[in-house]
Amino acid sequence: MDAALIGTRLASAAISPLLKKLLVSDAPGAGLTGNAPKVRLSGLVSFRGEKRTLTEKDVRKLAATLVERSRDDGGEAPFPADETEALAHTLGTTLLALGDLDMDDVQAVRLGHQALARRLRAAAPAPDGLSTDSVRYLESLTEWACLHILDFFTQRSTFIARSLVEQTRGQTELIAKLDELIRRTPRPDGRDTAFERRYLDHLAKKHGRLTIYGIDLHHSPDDWPLDLAYLSLEATGADAALRTLDGAGRLLPQQREHAAPVRADLALARHDRILLRGLAGSGKTTLVQWLTVSAATEGRTDGMGYLRGRVPFVLPLRTLTRHGERLPAPGHFLAAAGCPLAPPDGWTDRVLASGRGLVLVDGIDEIPEAERGRARAWLRDLLTTYEGNRWLVTSRPTAVGDDWLARDGFTELTLAPMTRTEVTTFVRRWHCAAGPGAAAYEQPLLDALRTTEHVAQLATNPLMCGLICALHRDRHGYLPRGRKALYEAALSMLLSRRDRERDMGTPYGITLDEAPQIQLIQRIAYWLTLNGRTQMDRAHAKGIVSDALPSIQEAAAYDPDTVFTHLLHRSGLLREPTPDTVEFVHRTFQEYLAAKALVEHWDIGVLIRHAADDQWEDVVRMAVGHARPRECAEILHELLAAADATRDRTVRLRLVLLAATALSHATEVATDIREDVLRRTAEVIPPRTPREARELAGVGPMVLGLMRGPEDPQRLSEALMSVITMTWIGGEAPLPYLARYATHPSLAVRSQVIWGWHRFETRLFAEEVVARLDPTDLDFTVGKDDEALELERLDLHPPRLSIGVSVSDDQASALLARCTPTHLQLGRSGSPARLLASLDRLTTLNLNLVAGATWSVADLPASVPLAALDVSCWPADGLRDPERLRHLTTLDVTRASALTPEQWRELSAVPALKILKIDAEDLPWCPDDVVLPGIEELTMMHDDDSGFALLARMFPSVQSIELDSHADEGEAMDIEPFSDLPLLTTVFSNGPLAGQEYLPDRVRFVDLKGRPIGA
Repeated sequence: MDAALIGTRLASAAISPLLKKLLVSDAPGAGLTGNAPKVRLSGLVSFRGEKRTLTEKDVRKLAATLVERSRDDGGEAPFPADETEALAHTLGTTLLALGDLDMDDVQAVRLGHQALARRLRAAAPAPDGLSTDSVRYLESLTEWACLHILDFFTQRSTFIARSLVEQTRGQTELIAKLDELIRRTPRPDGRDTAFERRYLDHLAKKHGRLTIYGIDLHHSPDDWPLDLAYLSLEATGADAALRTLDGAGRLLPQQREHAAPVRADLALARHDRILLRGLAGSGKTTLVQWLTVSAATEGRTDGMGYLRGRVPFVLPLRTLTRHGERLPAPGHFLAAAGCPLAPPDGWTDRVLASGRGLVLVDGIDEIPEAERGRARAWLRDLLTTYEGNRWLVTSRPTAVGDDWLARDGFTELTLAPMTRTEVTTFVRRWHCAAGPGAAAYEQPLLDALRTTEHVAQLATNPLMCGLICALHRDRHGYLPRGRKALYEAALSMLLSRRDRERDMGTPYGITLDEAPQIQLIQRIAYWLTLNGRTQMDRAHAKGIVSDALPSIQEAAAYDPDTVFTHLLHRSGLLREPTPDTVEFVHRTFQEYLAAKALVEHWDIGVLIRHAADDQWEDVVRMAVGHARPRECAEILHELLAAADATRDRTVRLRLVLLAATALSHATEVATDIREDVLRRTAEVIPPRTPREARELAGVGPMVLGLMRGPEDPQRLSEALMSVITMTWIGGEAPLPYLARYATHPSLAVRSQVIWGWHRFETRLFAEEVVARLDPTDLDFTVGKDDEALELERLDLHPPRLSIGVSVSDDQASALLARCTPTHLQLGRSGSPARLLASLDRLTTLNLNLVAGATWSVADLPASVPLAALDVSCWPADGLRDPERLRHLTTLDVTRASALTPEQWRELSAVPALKILKIDAEDLPWCPDDVVLPGIEELTMMHDDDSGFALLARMFPSVQSIELDSHADEGEAMDIEPFSDLPLLTTVFSNGPLAGQEYLPDRVRFVDLKGRPIGA
């Protein structure tokens, strides 16, 4: 019978008090003070010492009771009945051994009840003559008795104190021993920690700055702080969660699905293994630097905290295999990558084995093609050996096939081209990093990126953006006037200098200078442009290169396939959008090289035939840049001749302006040709009428560079027509030009600028133009909710607003509450009552309601100081509110429906009215007894002069009349009836007049611009 069963029976018999008799109830203290000895078990039992309450006989009787009560009354007995007395005697002897154990209560509890039972049995004489069943029964019964005895010990008041003392002394002794052991035995992890600290500091310093290769700069710094210059780009690719592989480890085509773009530097937070593709200069190596510095630097707050605790290993493959070495084992990572620090033995292995590594393998494309398979095998060995680390492998797009590492669990992502916003951010950070001396060049470059299309086309990745920034800074704020110098610098960097200065070696076993590479690649550009394409078959491209090789002396000795592969993967100019096609990374490089080839072949006829095609504009301009003086003159002459030969005015404008813009690309051109181009340009720029302005806008952004700005001497009409052209062009290019007119003194010019808001991207126009507008007397036009929100974001509070019908009531209400305007033009498709109710500062209201909508004067606040009102419909409650209309001096009802006699009476009752604008057709409906003696200025829309005879009776005090005629051009209005107006001094008219001779000499006759007109 086991102890648990015995314990259950004894507990049910309630014999715990029997066992408790074995122990004294009031024992001495825990021995915490003085030199008092520890209290041993011999002093805690009740059958020994001064406090004895049991005798040996009592203990044996107690044992007999325990044996008797633990017997099984039903079923087979657990021991022979004739051994009951012997069993009780032996149990009593065992319990008496408590007084012989050399330990205290704390030590006994630490032993546990089973070990204590063994100690008791060892201290007592061995059982004599008991059967096996009796011995087993005795062992179980003893264990259960010890369990209760220990429980009694733990309930003593001194036990806890004594336990804490023992525990504290034991811990102190253990700590001392461990300290001595640590002192005598150097710790590998201590050396690791100290080394990691030095290693991370080294990485942060080494990779904490950006360097641009391949350009000669005299005034720009060689490198910039990474924290200031780094720009996080987006990466796109197939979602790893959707990938399914076939038996050979290839991705099933039907499973390809593209995930949403992610920040490239946060991609490793989602995926442990990434193969990142990117074009030359797209930012792959810079991303590696950023990840390294982020992991090596504490306290990152830019989302990079997921790398905290990671140890970076930067492994540029071009460095690891520079001299044909085998790819290194982990223990040699640092030495192979050129790190001067020597790690403790086995440190790299320990880091990777613990899963703390950040392994950054940069540039699969930068090692020979024959070695890439071996590199993949090396990488797979590392992946198999070490788990839990994060891995990033970078490559140019076409260097390795699709799903090259898919079977190894890698997610493939591709760096996306920079957006316009990212380009702007990059430029700002570049100039900040370049130091105070570069600050003055930032905004002019941003303007150039918007207005100079060829520059903007190049600025699509960090490398090219950095090149443009550096060239602009180095030339004291001026990019080359033509494209040639800019493209030559870019081509030189991409084709030769960048790889050479990075010590790339020869990944494909060939060495080609810049000139032969250009000769080969420009043949591909020529074919693409001539055939109106941007892509071609890979086999055809390879054929073009193969056909050209024999004539290129430096390249003739190389295998054509190898040369083509080198151009495709290392030039930085070509890429494979699909495995079977080839295209240029930037179309602008294609156009530049095609123009060079066209000039060298002198295909002048091809240029002129395509000159009216906007896809060829850049090719023509760059051809002029490549051409020698006589060739340049011929191209320009042929362009003007083609313009004269066409009857299409738009085509003629395009060709003339193309010649004008190409002129700036020419290094040298004959004087007569230059003067002819300039003369022809002056005939169309600036435009003279709104129609010409809109027509000129159809030519596109190239006209912008030919227009004078507000800082140049120009008449008001020229400025206005120029701004009309800019607002009709649209896109981003006109914004810097429009911004220059934002503070123009002419209200008409600034009104045209703000009117154009709806034709541009809302936020960009707001930041570049609206934020700079001079608000003096200007009605800020708000045509949609986004524009209202931009005014709020920019914290602008214009006192004059023009709110279009498309602006929601909520946004209009919020805008009005924030600006509390004094002048408001309001368009609504429903009741404007909610919006008008709070306008207690309003002095001028132009209300434009769609058909069916109504309003009331009572909608206005009682205290409104309204002085001028222009309405599209008569108010529902009429003009019978003297409180709200007491300040009204100007009223325009020309857009309202025909006035009724009753409405004429309401007009005559407005107390302060002095200026009235009406439709002359309403004059006959005025009752004979209604006179408006307060009217001093009268404007009339009219088709004929039939109502003029009524003016003297209705408006006896009028001093000036403005006639806005709808009559056919050339038909004169007879103003002889005006001779009866005694106070009349001025007549304005937009058309011819008759009968002036009947008017007094004091009356002036002028057009609507204030210029005198005759009979």
